[in-house]
Amino acid sequence: MFECFRSGAGEVLKRADYLADFSRVYESSISLLAKIERGQTFREPGSPSWEAFASGDWAGALRLIEDERESVAAYFQDATRRGLVFRRLRVIEFPVSPYLQWEMNLFRLRSELGEEIRVLDAGKISDLERDAHVPEVVILGSSVMYVVLYDDDLKGSGARRFTDPGQVRKTTMEFEALYTQGEEFADFFEREIAPLEPPTVR
Repeated sequence: MFECFRSGAGEVLKRADYLADFSRVYESSISLLAKIERGQTFREPGSPSWEAFASGDWAGALRLIEDERESVAAYFQDATRRGLVFRRLRVIEFPVSPYLQWEMNLFRLRSELGEEIRVLDAGKISDLERDAHVPEVVILGSSVMYVVLYDDDLKGSGARRFTDPGQVRKTTMEFEALYTQGEEFADFFEREIAPLEPPTVR
């Protein structure tokens, strides 16, 4: 699975170029936005909720997530009008990292408002990860996909871009195969995340 990503192929885009290209394709007539997310810890400076979480203000982080409800609802209402499906597969290791505990609360809001999210225990794909983790992939429609890149500080730094229709089609099928193995987000959240105490940020 995901063999096309393992050779370092693809056009490398710096962060600003990646975001501009993503926006251009997103605004076209695509019907699917699919993501695989594998890393267990990232840094998201610029996100008020993440910054509150990173400073140790858990209550503030949750409040700031809820403050986004109206804008997130508008985003998914627009996506629905356009016939765009947003599907995410989040790979999880246990014990859940503090970052993931924060992110799962963000995803709870997005799931409630229209994003189709499933969670997959990394242990279930150990056979796929003997040599490397599954990549952080973003698929836009049927013609463009990216592997997201991160710097040494675990901040997004850009992406590798792929435009071969055959590769995009094959990767979409591989994504769907993993997605079907995932657990529905709400069930996972209530069992694994809701009972947790506030995380300790180091």
